[in-house]
Amino acid sequence: MAAPSGKLAESLSVLKVLQDQGRVAVRTAELTRTHRERLLRNGFIREVMKGWYIPARPDEPAGESTSWYASFWGFCAAYLSERFESAWCLSPEQSLSLHTGNWSVPRQLLVRVPRGGNKPTGLLFDTSIFDLRLELPAKQDMEVRDGLRIFNLPAALVACAPSYFKTRPVEMRAALAMVQDASDLLRRLLAGGHSTIAGRLAGAMRNIGRDQAADNIAKTMQAAGYTVNESDPFEDAPLIVLSAREMSPHVNRMRMNWAQMREDVLRLFPDSPGLPRNFAAYLKQVDEVYVSDAYNSLSIEGYKVSAELIERVRSGQWNPDSIKGDQDHRDALAARGYWQSFQSVRKSIERVLRKNNAGLVAGQDHTVWYRELFAPSVMAGILKPADLAGYRNGPVYIRRSKHTPPSLEAVRDLMPEFFELLQQEDDAAVRVVLGHFMFVYIHPYFDGNGRMGRFLMNVMMAAGGYPWTVVPLKRRNDYMTALESASVGGDIKPFAKFLAGLIKAV
Repeated sequence: MAAPSGKLAESLSVLKVLQDQGRVAVRTAELTRTHRERLLRNGFIREVMKGWYIPARPDEPAGESTSWYASFWGFCAAYLSERFESAWCLSPEQSLSLHTGNWSVPRQLLVRVPRGGNKPTGLLFDTSIFDLRLELPAKQDMEVRDGLRIFNLPAALVACAPSYFKTRPVEMRAALAMVQDASDLLRRLLAGGHSTIAGRLAGAMRNIGRDQAADNIAKTMQAAGYTVNESDPFEDAPLIVLSAREMSPHVNRMRMNWAQMREDVLRLFPDSPGLPRNFAAYLKQVDEVYVSDAYNSLSIEGYKVSAELIERVRSGQWNPDSIKGDQDHRDALAARGYWQSFQSVRKSIERVLRKNNAGLVAGQDHTVWYRELFAPSVMAGILKPADLAGYRNGPVYIRRSKHTPPSLEAVRDLMPEFFELLQQEDDAAVRVVLGHFMFVYIHPYFDGNGRMGRFLMNVMMAAGGYPWTVVPLKRRNDYMTALESASVGGDIKPFAKFLAGLIKAV
């Protein structure tokens, strides 16, 4: 008889076969009862609903949502395809979110199903699928993206609810900016005789500065015998001009969010004191806060460090080979990396204090901060040197967050634009708040994004004359909740208030 560990290994091998096939949702029928119960008991799968499971990590604490949020889209695609075959499609509004790169997990996923029950199906962590009994769009108006059946972009713009322009203006403007030729919209407007929708889309196009497309829609419909009353479905004018050359919805969304969020930051964040005159005194404050900053920043990320370890690492009075235990070793290496990175950040602050543009300095130096942050782990053989080369090359998920960071392709578009926005921003408070938020929203690295975001924040603090500010471990929940509000809900106010409160406490 095989030992218990051998039995578990046997069950894990069965699960691995399914995962290697790209399966995110596991049905009861795909596992024998013995394998299923063994994997469930040991925490390697989690039940989502009766008969459906997802792979999980056995070391996840009770109530941990990370594996579910990471699996959400894949699970929904598999579940809906199994239940309805090809007779389903996400709502036009949800389709537009995905077209514009917003893969945040919704509380309720709206799905069109001709034989739907008009009722919700409960999932984990207060999420659900609601199958609306509605007809599907024509076959040519649908596409499949990552297993999800969605409206294509022109069809989604025609079919979406008018209220969506007011409730999700950034998303809608980003979607409209993706339309290269109004003829794709016109074919659907003419085929359905949608004169009211034509007037709405013409007004929306004019709102974002696409006058030629607006005229084309209105005049073509009128030439076909329809009466078109153009109306602007947005409540206000855009805060920025959307370039006809910029087709990336990720970049357009970030630029619009920056312009919209900065207004809230300016209202809620204390005015900049201005560059400090006494550079030496400012750098002395930075040096004095190091131990507290390192302890709190590393602890927020889950490392177990002490003030004693941080001091020994800072002074060089340590030997990583003498530290026993894998986790203790990793903690010590993280502490050493933080110290090395902190020294690089301090040099960047010196450049900023000499009136170099803070956005330019961060754009030039952040790769150095990152290399120093993980250099000890490379020296120890835990990471490969290639791991320090550039931004991530795959997907990444944030623990307990409904926010899904942009794809690796989007990261390549976003990061240069992010540093351009930082460089062009003339208000120090906006650079502090949006610099930190947008960096962790993009999540350009596989690891270290939180530490890097706080380093960047403090370089921006220096440029405004604000003191180096520590995010305390005891406020971690408030910190993460505020970031979640901005990432998923688009509301920067809680994060701006949170950072402003920390500055006042320094």
